[in-house]
Amino acid sequence: MPELRRDPVVGRWVIISKERSKRPKDLIVEISEDNRSGYHDCDFCQNRQDYKEIVSIRDVSVKDKFYVMATPRKNHLLCIEGDVNRRGKGLYDVMEGIGAHELVIETPEHILNMADLALEQIDKVFSVFMMRIKELSQDERLKYVMIYKNYTPDLSKNTILHSRSNIMAMPVNPKRVKEKLIGAKAYYGYHERCVFCDIIRQEKEMQVRVADENDDFIALSSFAGRFPFEMLILPKEHNADFHRCLPEKFRSLSAILKSVLQRLKLGLNDPAYSMVLFSAPFRRGHLRKPTSTLDLDFHWHIEIMPQLTRTAGFEWGSGFYINPMPPEDAAKFLKNIEVKL
Repeated sequence: MPELRRDPVVGRWVIISKERSKRPKDLIVEISEDNRSGYHDCDFCQNRQDYKEIVSIRDVSVKDKFYVMATPRKNHLLCIEGDVNRRGKGLYDVMEGIGAHELVIETPEHILNMADLALEQIDKVFSVFMMRIKELSQDERLKYVMIYKNYTPDLSKNTILHSRSNIMAMPVNPKRVKEKLIGAKAYYGYHERCVFCDIIRQEKEMQVRVADENDDFIALSSFAGRFPFEMLILPKEHNADFHRCLPEKFRSLSAILKSVLQRLKLGLNDPAYSMVLFSAPFRRGHLRKPTSTLDLDFHWHIEIMPQLTRTAGFEWGSGFYINPMPPEDAAKFLKNIEVKL
């Protein structure tokens, strides 16, 4: 029988369609060899890009060699120059498209999937993320920074394939983030505990959705995952802000992220995926008041969503999602895949 599951943070309901349950191999999307990526004059490789550098980590012993670089995105969605100028047009709210849209080139080598980067390289990527969030937090116009990645190995969907991420700084808090903030605050108001910390405790006890863990982080197949093999990575130590994470924890974070991405790649034939890093918004206005519990109730985390199924009319119309892969089965499958870090 199908099962409805409620996400404990945002309250979203998901249908775990056990009667439509699929085996992992049934979800694999085959890509023709003609459409699998090659070099194809990649602009992001070393000595081929002419991007303006915002910040980078470089090899000082080799001229012009970078390890990781943040640069303004050329086809940006938001502009850093100007004033927000929030105003009303009748019942509608409008503001200027102020913010920052940056690209993080994660390696100078032509490597497509973050899963194939060395741990040392992923450490450097997280260091650049931290540097950019700290810098952008100084801009009083900005409320939130989101870091996200879209990966596909299919050339028919993307003409340049190179391991990279996006940083988007916005003058508002995104709706999905607000839902998490509201849910976390409500849970804390009733239980006086962080909902994410409680998730970690319960999942460690049950051991049915844990795909991997180390001393500092845990990787879970989400209890109410919207998509097959949707994964959640959480720090075991409570912290609302990613950019306040201790840099010495980056190796543990890199190891568990690489482990999860490798398991998805090896087990599901290198699927396309999206990844989002959720951190707390900047503390200004009401979020800075003594009555705010944000530091206690929110917990930064990473969501990874493989693109194995298609979202259709029912999902868009109802707000429900249909997941044909029980999260427990997904975790068991991924846990049994051997990876080398």
